[in-house]
Amino acid sequence: MSSRTILVAGASRGIGLAVAQHLNSQSDRLLTVSRTPAPTGEWIQADLSTLAGIGTVATAIAHNPLDALLYMGGTWETHAFTSQYSFEDCSDADITNVIAVNLLAPIRLVKALLPALRRSNNPKIIFMGALSGLDNFSGREVANSASKFGLRGVVHSLREELRSQQIGVTVINPGNVGTPEVLADLAASNLTGGEAIPLTDLLRIIDCILSLSRATCIKEIDVPAMLGEGA
Repeated sequence: MSSRTILVAGASRGIGLAVAQHLNSQSDRLLTVSRTPAPTGEWIQADLSTLAGIGTVATAIAHNPLDALLYMGGTWETHAFTSQYSFEDCSDADITNVIAVNLLAPIRLVKALLPALRRSNNPKIIFMGALSGLDNFSGREVANSASKFGLRGVVHSLREELRSQQIGVTVINPGNVGTPEVLADLAASNLTGGEAIPLTDLLRIIDCILSLSRATCIKEIDVPAMLGEGA
């Protein structure tokens, strides 16, 4: 595509920041959404776990076309993916926040931005899931796993709902991804799940999805590390 507008949610750090930086040169207008400042693109300050935050993003898009919506945001319980995690010790606020950010927010955001996506010649929606949302994965984080299972259900249902409009909906389910934060935690033995996939591999997968015509449907991509958990 010679001209496109891309929105990356959760763009202030981690995978979302890396994706936004990668796509900045590939878009004519890059919108980055997060609660704290995003160093790349046209930053929209919004808490997507709230209806007010969703409204802020919808207002920023207004009546313009949106070619790609990438929901890269995500959170997890206190001490998740470490040996210190305990379901019984999780607060209700922790559990509620995980479900709101990982599940309710993407549902609401897609609903709010569907009119803009329909204005695109080749609209794409990409969600960042996780291996913990797959059957028989050994994750112990209850709220996070529930939200990632639910996100896969959202994607499958959205695909059927939007199939006739040829709006592509894909969920990527990686294990550990080699962001600077994850690599540091792995080096310090503060993180479970084994080796991380290179961040560049994840970016190549996103490039592939965005480059396809609207005649093609990619449903799910599971991306464990070769020597990591879930392979």
